[in-house]
Amino acid sequence: MKMIPLDIAFSPCPNDTFIFHAMVVGCVDSGRFRFIPHLDDVEALNSKAFGKTFPVSKVSFYAYLKLKNHYEILDSGAALGYGCGPLLVGKIDCLPDPAAKIAIPGEFTTAHLLLKLWHPELTNVEITRFDNILEGVRAGKYDAGLIIHEGRFVYPRYGLKKIVDLGEWWEEKTGLPIPLGCIAIRKDHPFTFYKQEIESILKRSVTYALNNQDASRKFIKAHAQELEDSVIDGHIDLYVNSFTFSLGETGNRAVRKLEKMALAKGLL
Repeated sequence: MKMIPLDIAFSPCPNDTFIFHAMVVGCVDSGRFRFIPHLDDVEALNSKAFGKTFPVSKVSFYAYLKLKNHYEILDSGAALGYGCGPLLVGKIDCLPDPAAKIAIPGEFTTAHLLLKLWHPELTNVEITRFDNILEGVRAGKYDAGLIIHEGRFVYPRYGLKKIVDLGEWWEEKTGLPIPLGCIAIRKDHPFTFYKQEIESILKRSVTYALNNQDASRKFIKAHAQELEDSVIDGHIDLYVNSFTFSLGETGNRAVRKLEKMALAKGLL
């Protein structure tokens, strides 16, 4: 059977490389598809999603909510859970001060949406890559930084303290897991016809990853910002969970709640 090439985009963060490894290198049955991986920073992927660059792509839930007329969520592959939300950190507790300059990892990241839901008056933000934020705050370029991914494990090394855990704030307010990122497929692309098949392959890849946790380590380290095994393990343990295998009713309810809150604040 002739294999169908399918471009699929995800971030270089350990949770994504962990769950996608098996399907892109051939450790699980990929059916009719030959997956062609494209790795980039999540905000870069958000921007490319607005341009419909890839048929299947990781996007922040905030970006998805703005693009939901053009994309559908895959049931598998999401970053969603408890105790895994973005952190606002700084040298001192300078917030909520509307004049404080805050580094954010992207305009369309869910982290930015949560910041706006938490304190809408905090508008003095500067967009920078997530892996530049901690050094920028330490150097005094920013008063505070909104950190995601590996940053939450290493920020004390930069002499910074936690100002607020926006995941905790969300959980206290809603009682639901925080939806951070998802895998979306374009509605206008022919591959939409194979949505359920692609979901099944991704679920096999997640299952393989969880049952063979060392198999993907070389692939993960080839793309990770932090190479320490303890940081990689902590990252995977935090962001890969039952919701990664399937959003389920609770996961979908969390997405609907995020959309409702964003609409109420005029953020969509």
